[in-house]
Amino acid sequence: MKVSGFTIVRNAVQFDYPVVESITSILPLCDEFIVAVGNSADGTKDLIASLNSSKIKILDTVWDDSLRIGGHVLATETNKAMDAVSSDCDWAIYLQADEVVHEKYLGPIRNAMEKWIDHTEVEGLLFDYLHFWGSYDFIGDSRKWYRKEVRIIRNDKLIRSYRDAQGFRKNGKKLRVALAGATVSHYGWVKPPESQQAKQESFNRYWHDDQWMENKVPKTKEFDYYSIGYLAPFRETHPEVMKDRIARKRWEFNYDPRKGKHSMKDDLLHFIENKTGWRIGEYKNYRL
Repeated sequence: MKVSGFTIVRNAVQFDYPVVESITSILPLCDEFIVAVGNSADGTKDLIASLNSSKIKILDTVWDDSLRIGGHVLATETNKAMDAVSSDCDWAIYLQADEVVHEKYLGPIRNAMEKWIDHTEVEGLLFDYLHFWGSYDFIGDSRKWYRKEVRIIRNDKLIRSYRDAQGFRKNGKKLRVALAGATVSHYGWVKPPESQQAKQESFNRYWHDDQWMENKVPKTKEFDYYSIGYLAPFRETHPEVMKDRIARKRWEFNYDPRKGKHSMKDDLLHFIENKTGWRIGEYKNYRL
């Protein structure tokens, strides 16, 4: 069994992406790792090169910023990385630049790939998600966050990145997937408030036009981490590769549920989900 990894990244230094930790976390499972480095002005390529691994292949790309609406440029760049995966690879593992896998899951992930390798009806493997918010001590606990997503696909060039690169499609259809038995830690919303605000102002431009940005993105120096619904305390361990980054944290965020923004409808749906595990009307980007 041969496995490739792939990701895309741009301006990782400026916006403080944990891309080094992301790649390092999954690299032990990979025979190669494709990093599509978009045109950056902050030393992102040097940062990736500093990993100094013979497995890593840097693909220089130029983002088409005219594809900003709906995040289509992200899918376009992801497809470039996918297309660079070696033809003799069986599986391809995709992590976004702010997603990290705990080392305790490396064994289960390998086992899942080996288990399903000859079952061609399985087109991908599905991961659970932890979405961190504001600090490394709280995770999203509401319908705002997707609970599962496909992060391993067969090396099939008919599989394409979908919409804003959250998931995948084959011939326009959702992938048929099996469980990976593992969880992805998503750290995209854990930065100093001023850095998070700068990222929001930049990254929202990949989804929305100037008028939307003018109306929806607050003009402030610091991101408002209290503009969220429900959070839950995180009491487990973080991936080992995140240890140094977490130790460097220099800002405070203490969740106050009284400041959360949610309606009576949100409260009811949240109550039902907590009691039954059923998320009414949940969107699933896959076929289990």
